[in-house]
Amino acid sequence: MAKKKEVVEEPLEKQLWKAADKLRKNIDAAEYKHVVLGLIFLRYISVSFEQLYNELVKQQADGADPEDREEYAAENVFYVPANARWSYLVSMAKNPQIGKHIDDAMDAIERENKSLKGVLPKVFARPNLDPTSLGELIDLIGNSTLQNTSTKSADLLGHVFEYFLGEFALAEGKKGGQFYTPRSVVELLVNMLEPYKGRVLDPCCGSGGMFVQSEKFVKEHQGRIENISVYGQESNQTTWRLCKMNLAIRGIDASQVKWNTEGSFLNDAHRDVKADFVMANPPFNDSDWSGDQLRSDARWQYGVPPAGNANFAWIQHFIYHLAPSGQAGFVLAKGSLTSKTGGEGEIRKALIDKGLIACIVNLPAKLFLNTQIPACLWFVTRNRSKRAGEILFIDARNKGHLINRRTRELSEEDIQEIANTYHLWRDESTDYQDIAGFCASVPVSRVAELDYVLTPGRYVGLPEEEDDFNFAERFTALKAEFEEQLKEEERLNKVILENLGKIKME
Repeated sequence: MAKKKEVVEEPLEKQLWKAADKLRKNIDAAEYKHVVLGLIFLRYISVSFEQLYNELVKQQADGADPEDREEYAAENVFYVPANARWSYLVSMAKNPQIGKHIDDAMDAIERENKSLKGVLPKVFARPNLDPTSLGELIDLIGNSTLQNTSTKSADLLGHVFEYFLGEFALAEGKKGGQFYTPRSVVELLVNMLEPYKGRVLDPCCGSGGMFVQSEKFVKEHQGRIENISVYGQESNQTTWRLCKMNLAIRGIDASQVKWNTEGSFLNDAHRDVKADFVMANPPFNDSDWSGDQLRSDARWQYGVPPAGNANFAWIQHFIYHLAPSGQAGFVLAKGSLTSKTGGEGEIRKALIDKGLIACIVNLPAKLFLNTQIPACLWFVTRNRSKRAGEILFIDARNKGHLINRRTRELSEEDIQEIANTYHLWRDESTDYQDIAGFCASVPVSRVAELDYVLTPGRYVGLPEEEDDFNFAERFTALKAEFEEQLKEEERLNKVILENLGKIKME
C-alpha cells in the first residue's frame, strides 16, 4: 500500500500573503502595500494595547484606569482610542464606509501618539479600493491565528510585516528595491559586524531593515535591546513612513530616524553623531547628489569625490560618522573596487594606506531588486588592533540560490560561512586559513603592487576543482560587469564633453 504523501503546511506569513495578494485585484503593488502594511500595523498596536488594557481592567480595584493614557506611556505601549481598536473595525468590516472608518482610526492614533504623527497611511477611503475586499482583508489579518493577545502574537505580526515588505518589494521590482534591501544581504552585514551594543547609524535607511536585523541579532545572542540605539535618515517621505512603522512594530525607538527631502549630504540630520556601527545600502553610482555644492566639505578627509558619482562620498560620510573604535559595513557597486574616475582611485588608495579597509566581499549577481549592477560589501574599521596591514578578500559570487528567475538570495549556511570566515580572520584565530577561490588574507603591500585594486578575484585565485563551474552564470556576471564598465565610460565621456563645452564658452 502506497504511503500517503505528507502535506507540509505553508508558514502563516505565506498564507496571508497569497490571500492578501488575491484581494489586490487591479490595484498597483506600490499603492496596495500601504493598505496592507497599514492594517498589519493597526492590528499590531491593538494586540499590544489590548494586552495591557485587560491587565488594567483586572487592577481597577487597586486604582488602575484602563483609559488613562499615562498607563500606556509608562509601558511604552501606544494608546489606541475606542474608534481605532481592532474590535471596533471588525464590527464595521461589512460597512460600505469601512475605508473612512480606518482613515479616521489612523488620524485618531496619530493624535494620541506624538511619535506617530505624520506616519500612518490614510489611503483606505480611495474610490479604487473596494470596501468588500477591504472588509475581507480585515478579517484575514485578524484571523484566529492572531487573535490571542500575547507577546507571541505581537512578535508574529512583526514577522509578518517584515515578510510583506519583502514581498511587496519583489512585486514592485526595480521601484521596490529603492526602499528595501534584501533580507539575506542585511543579515550578512549584521552577522559580520555583530552590533551587540552602542549606536547604530544608517544615513540612507530605507524601510529600516538594518535596524530590525540589529535588534534581532542582539535578542538572538541574549543581549539587551536597550543597549543599542538607532539613528537613521531617509529622503523619501513614503519610505520614511514605512521605516517608522517597521520600527514601531518591533518596539524600537525611532525618535532619531529623521526625514528631509535634501538627504544626508546636504542636510545631515546627525551631524554630531559618532556611531559604533554604520550599516547602509546607498544608491549605486548616484550622479545627482549635489556634489558641486559640497566641494570643500569637511567630510572629504581622504579626497574630494567626483560630482558625477556619490560612491566615495558615501564612504567618507560613513567614516566621518564612526566613533574612534567604530566599524562600518555597507553595500556599493562593484565598480568602486577599481574605478579611477574623478580621483576615485586616489581616494581608495588613501583609505587603504590609512589601514581603514578590513574586508571586501564580492557578492553574487541578482541579489538586488532594483539593479543588475554587480555589488560588493565594504567593511571599514577604525583603530584596528589586529590584522593591521592586511585586508581580507572574500569571493562569494558562487553563493546563494535562485528564488525566482531574476532574484537570488543567500542561504543561512552561506551567511554563516562568510561571517565565520571574517570573524576567524579578524580575531587572528589559528583556525583561519586562505581557501583558494573563496578567501585570502592579503598584505597591503601586495594590494599596492596591483595598483590598489580591491577586486577579490585578483587575490583569492581559482578553486582547486571547478567541475561544477556554471558557465551560464559566470557569463551573465561578466556581461553585467562589462555593461557597467561601458556605462561608466559613457558617463566619463559625457563629463569630458560637457567640460569641453564649458571651456569653449569661456
